[in-house]
Amino acid sequence: MQPSTQKPLAFLEARILGVLVEKERTTPDTYPLTLNSLVSGCNQKSARDPVINVKDSEVQSALDELRSRVLVLETYGASGRVLRYTQNFGRVYGLPPASVALLAVLTLRGPQTASELRANAERLYRFDDTSSVEAYLDEMAARAIDPLVTRLPKQAGAREHRWAHLLCGAAILPTGKALPTDVPASTPSDLEVRVSQLETDVAELRAIVLELAGKC
Repeated sequence: MQPSTQKPLAFLEARILGVLVEKERTTPDTYPLTLNSLVSGCNQKSARDPVINVKDSEVQSALDELRSRVLVLETYGASGRVLRYTQNFGRVYGLPPASVALLAVLTLRGPQTASELRANAERLYRFDDTSSVEAYLDEMAARAIDPLVTRLPKQAGAREHRWAHLLCGAAILPTGKALPTDVPASTPSDLEVRVSQLETDVAELRAIVLELAGKC
């Protein structure tokens, strides 16, 4: 189902959905997740930008809000003893698995280029090439009601535009500042440009390796 309009998510709510989508694919033996597992996933230091440190009570409060919107469902799993949580994100937003994977990676790692998204989403969904990633991004950005992603202004020295999700309203950058889509980003320092370029180059190389591996 796809409602006519969606209330923006809070940052932690989006992070929780991203964690649930990620763990469903990467650790299926422990999915659905307990509250403790969710807190650990939200506070994880790797593959997260920004890194956060939230308490059980904060995650529980966010879960209650997500449950009220049917974005998260409760279950006791096979054991029937410990309460666990599963995501219902794709069904509520009316999205295919590929789009869900891209949004999950954006909520977990912040704005990224299409090449970076393809490499970082590899464990969640295998895209044939970067063009297919861009096609899904363009589709989500062009939604007449509630566009879900936006293409950010190209950074100085960068070869690709980065994309950000709009699940929380305005695009949220790693600095924690909201960036309107029609306002250019401030010029980064030389070091930031070099680091950003290196990250993009690495992501592109990983994408090439993945594409070559798929042809073998």
